[in-house]
Amino acid sequence: MALSNLSAYLNRSTRYVLDNTAKILRMEGTKDPSRAPMTLFTFQTREDLKQFATGCDADIGGTSTLHFELDDSPERNKGIAGSPSTARFRGEMRLDVRPELRGKIRGGYAGFRSKPRPSLFGEICDDVSNHQFLGLRLRLGGDPRLRNSYFVNIQTDGPFTTDLWQHRLYFKRNDGGWEDIFIPFDNFILTNTGELVQHQITMFRERVRTVGISLLGGNSGVSGTYDLGIHSIRAVNEEDVTMPPLMEKDPSHGA
Repeated sequence: MALSNLSAYLNRSTRYVLDNTAKILRMEGTKDPSRAPMTLFTFQTREDLKQFATGCDADIGGTSTLHFELDDSPERNKGIAGSPSTARFRGEMRLDVRPELRGKIRGGYAGFRSKPRPSLFGEICDDVSNHQFLGLRLRLGGDPRLRNSYFVNIQTDGPFTTDLWQHRLYFKRNDGGWEDIFIPFDNFILTNTGELVQHQITMFRERVRTVGISLLGGNSGVSGTYDLGIHSIRAVNEEDVTMPPLMEKDPSHGA
């Protein structure tokens, strides 16, 4: 294990002990569960971005490109109070693949997700069972034809690592500004290897392993430049929703 990975592993283990000790001292188990907003991830430093893994079709022979970087641009971060930096997920979405792989693989995808967080006490997961919505603060840029090809993905603790809870991201703004998107956890659709699972079950929200965003241009047959700003990902309740959430289930499951 590399020194930096070992340090992160030990830091997570120490934080786990401190957090659980604090909960005991506050006697949290004797009180009603907190409904306060829970910040799952922020994207304001390079250390924040190291918590995420990236991938695109170029990893297996496609031709798309992907950059996941810290964005210090005052112009693009205008309107974000107290956050001089955010993350920028950008590149070229291309449907073609290398000539020798045509007909064998599909191109047209890119994405990022949080990395699993192992510790001395097992894997650290997030408990969002006391919250109703996933909240994302995002900025949409790039080719407008790709605006309906973004999806948010949640992986929970379970026996099948290919299971993903998925929901399309619906953007309201067209001017490249920041907006909050709220999605009820109950509206996520269970998929496995990109296909809809026939028998849907309730999300195991007590143990959320990873959260990520994917761009699936290949599914919609759309290519072009993509550019997404990411400020934060949170779990919130109805009293913290600042814009009307999408209240109907999205049956698209990546289509």
